[in-house]
Amino acid sequence: MIQLYKMAFRDLGRNRRRSFFSALALAIGVALLLLMASFIAGELRNSMDASIKLESGDLQVRAKTYDENKTSLAWEDLVGNPDQVAAQIVSLAPVQVATPRLYASGIVATGDNSLGVRIFGIDPASPANAPFQNGMISGQFLTADDSEGIVIGQPLADKLGLNPGDKVNLLINTSNGDVDQQAFFIRGIYTTHTPGFDQSTVFMPLAKAQAITQTQNHATIVYVLLKDRDQSGAVAKALSTTQYQVVTWEQMNTLLLEFNQFSRAYMALLYLIILGITATVIINTLIMSVFERTREIGILAAIGMKSSSIMGMFFAESSLLAIGGILMGLALGGVLVGLSAKYGFYVGNLGITGFALGDRIYAYLVPGDAITLTLVAFIITLLAGLYPAILAARMEPVEALRGGKK
Repeated sequence: MIQLYKMAFRDLGRNRRRSFFSALALAIGVALLLLMASFIAGELRNSMDASIKLESGDLQVRAKTYDENKTSLAWEDLVGNPDQVAAQIVSLAPVQVATPRLYASGIVATGDNSLGVRIFGIDPASPANAPFQNGMISGQFLTADDSEGIVIGQPLADKLGLNPGDKVNLLINTSNGDVDQQAFFIRGIYTTHTPGFDQSTVFMPLAKAQAITQTQNHATIVYVLLKDRDQSGAVAKALSTTQYQVVTWEQMNTLLLEFNQFSRAYMALLYLIILGITATVIINTLIMSVFERTREIGILAAIGMKSSSIMGMFFAESSLLAIGGILMGLALGGVLVGLSAKYGFYVGNLGITGFALGDRIYAYLVPGDAITLTLVAFIITLLAGLYPAILAARMEPVEALRGGKK
C-alpha cells in the first residue's frame, strides 16, 4: 500500500500544474459549500435567537382560547391578573424573566401619512426589554408612568420622517371592538437590526396600553425567558394548568425548525451537484494520465502487476488529489467563514415575513457540516477515480505496449 502511494505521488508530480489545478477545483468547491452552509446555519441561528428574544420567548403563558393568528382583545382571550401570574412563574428556579405583554393593532398617523403597526404594551423595567433598550439610537426609553410616550423602530421613523419629540396620532383597537385615538409623543427610536420587526412594532407602557384598549389588569401573554432553554419542556410541564396554555419556543417557531430541516436536505443535494461537477475535473485528469502512461501500464502488467494493484494505484492518486483539495478547501473556506462571521454580509430588508431576519447575515460554522462536507467530498473524489482505474486495469499488456510505441 505504501508503495502504491509513493508511485501515485510520483505520477501526480509529473504534471504538477495539472494536478494542482485539479486539486484547486475541488478546493474551490469545498470552500464555497462550506461558506454557503455556514451562511445558512448562521442565518437560521440568528433568526431563531432574534425570534425568541424579540417575540416568542422561551415560554409563553396564554389563555386557552388564545389564537396567535389574531390580535384579540376580548377578555376571555387574555391572561387575567398578569402581574400575579408573572410573579408566580419567576419564583421557579429555572426562570430568569417573566413579564406580561399586551398586543394590539393600530395605525400611526402624522400629517397625510399613516402606517399600520403592532402595539406592544410592556413593563419598561423588565430585563426582557434589553434588546430594545440596548438598541436605542436616539431619545430615551419608556418609563412605567409615561402616559403620552411611545418608542418606535428606525424603519418606521424613516418612512414617516419622525424624530424624538415629534407628535403623532395613534389609532388603536379596543376590547369592545371600537377604535380609540390619542396623540402621543415619540420618546425614542430603537433598532434591533431586524427590519421586519422594527418597522411595524411600537412600544408603550403596559398600564397605558391596558387603559387605551380597555383591558385593565389583563395581558395577551406572559413572556418567559429561562436560564437554560433546554429546560423549556420541563418548565412547561411544571406550569401546566387548566386555566392557561403554556407554549414552548419550539412550538412557536415551527416554521423556522421546518426550514432548518429543509435547508439541510437542500445542502445535501447541493453538495452532490457542486462536488459532482468538480469531480469531472478529477476524472479528466486521471483519464489523461492513463493515456499518457499507456506504455508504463503495459510494462507494469507485463512484469506481473495485478489489475487490482493498477486500480489501487489510480485510487491512490485520486485520494491524494482529494486530500490536497479538501485541505486547501477547508483552509480557504475557514478564512472566508471567519471573515463573514466577523463582518457579516449586509442584505437590508428582504421583505420576507414569518422570519425574524436581520439586516446583516453572519456565517456560523457548524462542526458537523464541515465533517459531512469533508466525507462527501472525499467519497465523491474517490468515485471519480473509479472509471480511470478500471480503464487502466483492463488494458492488455501487449496492446498497451503497442499503444505506447505509437
